[in-house]
Amino acid sequence: MKLKTNSVGWLGRAAKTGLSALVVLSVVACHKADQPIQPIMPTSQTTCALDGMLLLDFPGPKAQIHYADGETDFFCDTMEMFSIYLRPEQQRRIKAIFTQDMGKANWQAPLGQWIDARKAYYVVGSNMSGSMGPTLASFARMEDAQAFSKKHGGKVLRFDQVTPEMTTLGGGVIHDERM
Repeated sequence: MKLKTNSVGWLGRAAKTGLSALVVLSVVACHKADQPIQPIMPTSQTTCALDGMLLLDFPGPKAQIHYADGETDFFCDTMEMFSIYLRPEQQRRIKAIFTQDMGKANWQAPLGQWIDARKAYYVVGSNMSGSMGPTLASFARMEDAQAFSKKHGGKVLRFDQVTPEMTTLGGGVIHDERM
């Protein structure tokens, strides 16, 4: 009898230890899942999800969408990012969206300066072009967006004020008859 009691006691302790380990692993996994997503720095080989163009070869703000399934789409233009995000058939769960702060980045060769696209201000209708023609200039600060708008034209909007009608992809390559 004593042997049985000890083996049950040993098994009970092992089960408790295993259960404790599972709880710790669950907490660690949840903590990791709750960590904020960080933007990914594009390389010279990073291509646009829509047209395959190399991101770093073109002027204007770039964008990236991080999905819940762990995949990331890059865009050589904010116009393309909005056209995907605002599609009514867009069913993929989005975890984060980033664009570049053109108040700090060089328009002709923007590097870094990634900001949360949902908190950014956008200038729609300016005379500055992105990779595919007209684009939405993105800014972390309202003051920078307003200064850009005064210099280059256009209207300052928040992320949630941008509509699908503002993000048509009808410029750029479609109208280039040399292609």
